[in-house]
Amino acid sequence: MRVDFYHLTSSPVDRALPQLLERVVKSGAKAVVMAASDERVEAFNNLLWTYDPDSWLPHGSKKDGTPERHPIWITDREENPNGASILVLTDGMDAEFKPAFDRCLDLFDGGNDVALTAARARWKKAKEQGHDLHYWQQKPGGGWVEQGA
Repeated sequence: MRVDFYHLTSSPVDRALPQLLERVVKSGAKAVVMAASDERVEAFNNLLWTYDPDSWLPHGSKKDGTPERHPIWITDREENPNGASILVLTDGMDAEFKPAFDRCLDLFDGGNDVALTAARARWKKAKEQGHDLHYWQQKPGGGWVEQGA
């Protein structure tokens, strides 16, 4: 499985997540976004309705039901109820069920020492498991540059 680590430097996850999810939806893929708590699930759910008045990302969470109808499913559980091929980890989450997906996007705050240390541990674990690893650093003002692994 391919695991992409996204090192956030110039904007918080609330700005980077919608941009990455737009790419997922545009590609025709489905995603599961895993957050640390039910409160974070609802924050992301609200964010995807309001982040850009000229854009819309079809998404849902357990309060919406019918996960199979949502290309983006936001949860705080290890689940894949919409048949997604992409898992998006936020809030330092790690998931033992990652191999059930074709690809994992791991977003972490590079300005937070605790988050950075935890991301390094997840990288090491993914490498030991033999995953295809990629490391992306956020450019000032947005966008991404792949760094050498």
